[in-house]
This record gives sequence, structure tokens and C-alpha cells, in this order.
Amino acid sequence: MRKIGLFGGTFNPIHNGHVRLLNSVMEKIEFDEVIVMPSKIPPHKVAQNLVSGKDRSEMCRLAFEDNKKVTVSDYELKRRGKSYSVYTLRHLNKLYPEDRIYFIMGSDMLLCFDKWYRYEELLERTSLVCISRDDEDTKEKLTACAEALREKGGEVILLDTEPYELSSTEVRERLQKSLDCSCYLPQKIVQYICGKNLYK
Repeated sequence: MRKIGLFGGTFNPIHNGHVRLLNSVMEKIEFDEVIVMPSKIPPHKVAQNLVSGKDRSEMCRLAFEDNKKVTVSDYELKRRGKSYSVYTLRHLNKLYPEDRIYFIMGSDMLLCFDKWYRYEELLERTSLVCISRDDEDTKEKLTACAEALREKGGEVILLDTEPYELSSTEVRERLQKSLDCSCYLPQKIVQYICGKNLYK
């Protein structure tokens, strides 16, 4: 049985926080493959200043093109409607019937996981891998949340890693003001955004 990681998000744009998070997870879990999947319409939030799926997908590809274990999928971008994770997991379970999918997420996503659409089915179809923060209060909440999901039969893996406090919203705001973002974005992404004149 192979281990396949799934790392989804709006990635608007993908930034160093995303890259470091995934690299940190891959250091702790030996995946055979990791699928990075930009979402089309995130169901849990309003997407501000959302650039095209094609651009977001290409930026993801550029961010991980040197990592041979990472592939970028446009499955959710091609689907109609909102990007509910359960549909994606059904699709991946059909593609990889003998393998285990590991759904990689941040702590904020785990804390509201029981509000996700058909979350109990998700627990059957995937293992959850959560990056916890250093804040002790958050760790206690995450541990309690993980235990509650485990009682429902889910597999939840909590990983400790150094938090990287950066959001795509902050990056977009800096780009809109033509401020330097070279310390927040991979250089290839900076060049792509400037070449396409995105987020202006």
C-alpha cells in the first residue's frame, strides 16, 4: 500500500508558507507521491481577488517543479460547483484503490472539520495530517478535536512544526501596493506574477 499525500487549497497565490508546510510534512511522513490540488471555489470561505485556475495551477507547478514526488492536479478546477473535499476523495479512492490517501491541512481546518460537508465519510476515505502550532492553547484544542474524530473511527496525525505566519491575503495586499514580496514567495512565482501582471 502506497502513501499518497493530498495538499489542497486556493493557493491565491501559493507562497513560502505553503511550500515550507508541505516540505515539513514530507520530512516527517515518507510519502510515495504528493498531489497538490488548487480548488476552484472553496466552500468554506469567500475567495478575494481570485486569479484564474490556470494561473494558480501553473504557480503551484513552478513552486514544486524540483520535487519529483509532487504532482499538481487540476481535478477540482475542472469540476463544476464548489470544491467539496468528499468528491475529490471519492475520485482519488477510485484512482488509487489499493493506496491510502493522507489529507494535509492546517490547524484551523482541523478545528472546524466536523462542520465540513459529509465529514464522517471523509474520515472513512482518508487519514488527516494536521500541522499544529506552538501555541499551547491551540495544541490542547487540537488534541481534543483529534480525539473526538478518532472516536468516530478516523485516523488523525498531529505533527509539530515551526509555524510560518503568512497568509495569501497579506501577500496579495503587498502585491497590490507594488511592495517587495521576494521574501514571501518563491522567486519563480514572483517572476510569474510580474510577467502576468497579476493581483494589480
